[in-house]
Parts: sequence; C-alpha cells; structure tokens
Amino acid sequence: MKRLLFLLVAAFAASTASAQDWAKARVDKSPRHLEWVTVKHDGREVGCYVGYPEVSKKATAVLVIHEIYGLSDWARSVVDELAEAGYIAIAPDLLWGTGAKGGGTSELSSDQIGLKIRGLPADQITGDLNACADYVKKLDACNGKLAVIGFCYGGGQSFRYATNNKDLKAAFVCYGTGPTDAADIERIACPVYGFYAGNDARVTSTTDKSAELMKAAGKIYEVHVYEGAGHGFMRSGETPLEAPKVTGDSATDKKAQAAYEKTKADFPANEKAHDAAWVRVKEVLGKL
Repeated sequence: MKRLLFLLVAAFAASTASAQDWAKARVDKSPRHLEWVTVKHDGREVGCYVGYPEVSKKATAVLVIHEIYGLSDWARSVVDELAEAGYIAIAPDLLWGTGAKGGGTSELSSDQIGLKIRGLPADQITGDLNACADYVKKLDACNGKLAVIGFCYGGGQSFRYATNNKDLKAAFVCYGTGPTDAADIERIACPVYGFYAGNDARVTSTTDKSAELMKAAGKIYEVHVYEGAGHGFMRSGETPLEAPKVTGDSATDKKAQAAYEKTKADFPANEKAHDAAWVRVKEVLGKL
C-alpha cells in the first residue's frame, strides 16, 4: 500500500511538472521585463521573481505567494500575467536556502518540496514576505500601493499575511484557509477576497468560520465559490492535462490513468472558474 501511494504521488508530481511546459513557454516568450532579484533580511537571502508592466505611470505592486509546489513555472507565469495587466509583481521563493546549492525550488525534487515547505517557520515566512513588500514598494516604478495574492498553501499564507501587514490594500485568497484566532483577525486592515471551488469541501467548508470571525471583527471578507470547479483551478483551469502514457496494466497504472482522465473531464469547469476569478482579481486591483 505504501509503495502504491508513493508511485501515485510521484506520478502526480511528474505530471504537474510536465503540465507546466506551457507556463514556462509563456514566461520565456513574454515581451515584458522579468527578472530574478535577491532580497535580504535578518542575515537571510531570498530569491524572488519580479515582473514589470509596460505602462507610463507608477504602478501598484502585487506580492505573489506560490502553491505548495514552490516557485514553479506556473507561479512565474502568474507574475507575468499580473505584469501584463499593468501591475508590478514579485514572487519570493519561500524555499530559498533549502536547495542543494543554497537555492530554492529548482534545486529540489518534487517530494522534497512538499516536505520542506511544510517545515518552514512561520516567522521566517513573514520575514520573507515583509522584505519583499519593502523591496517592491521602494521601487521607483511603484506607486507605493501593495496587494497580496496566494494560491492553495499560498492562499492560506496570503490570509495570514493580512494579519501581519497593516499597509496592504487588499488580500486575495485562492482556495486557502483563514486564521482561526480572533486576535489575529483583529489585526487585518484590508479587504480580503476569497476564491473557492465548489468541489473542494476540505477548504471551502472553512469559509463560514472565517466569515463569522471577520464579520465579528468588522472586517471585509468577500467569498465567491465557483461551482463545479476543483481545488487548484487557477492553475488547472489554464490548460487541460494530457492523459499519461500507460505502459503497463498494473493497478497503479490504471488508477493513475483514471485520475488524469478525471482531471481532463473537470477542465471546462476549472477553466470557467479560472477566467471568472482573474476578471474579479483585476477588477479589484483596478480600484485600489
């Protein structure tokens, strides 16, 4: 059973990576200025990916918090998408320093990424995000306004970061859970916008409690649930996965094949949710 689970997880991770070839292609072909920078704080260095819009005026900045898969090609494509929409975007690799050569996500295997990201100290994450926020707000091209957006693991971190940065203008939480401590909620000073999937009860079922706490504290928390969509629709709704090549007839092969066929079948609902969510994000950003 353990071997079967391992093989399924490995197959899933491998397919996730291959499914992001289109994301890498987008970044590689982008006409916008995209670059890696190193941000320092408290004796620590953090590699960050930054995208600049092609605009004539100073722009609002968006801090992007990646999924549990680390700073993947897809996360970098989000930076480019925000830059295309007219915003400066910065995405820190929260796994920086854990790689074999002192780097981050690109130096780790898929199984290492999941294990290491769960072990990151909360204070270190906050420090990394604060350093990135300070860096991007001080750029000559920035108008001083900052929002944060996170996905999955990053969605929860986005909600948590809103409790630690009173200068945020908005927090976008994409299928992430919220703080459960009323004292933490009290520290939130910006509106929080939630994006959740109808077929993701593990996460979406937590929104009622978050809404209750936010309402009691007099905070703005706008929740939208995209029916029919599944967890991760901001990524999986961009392009359908190709069914894996099955060379054997084992139970593992059959389960992997069935899982990917279901993913492809779910694509239309995820695509619809993805498109609608991006419209909403950009509408809110445009009003900040």
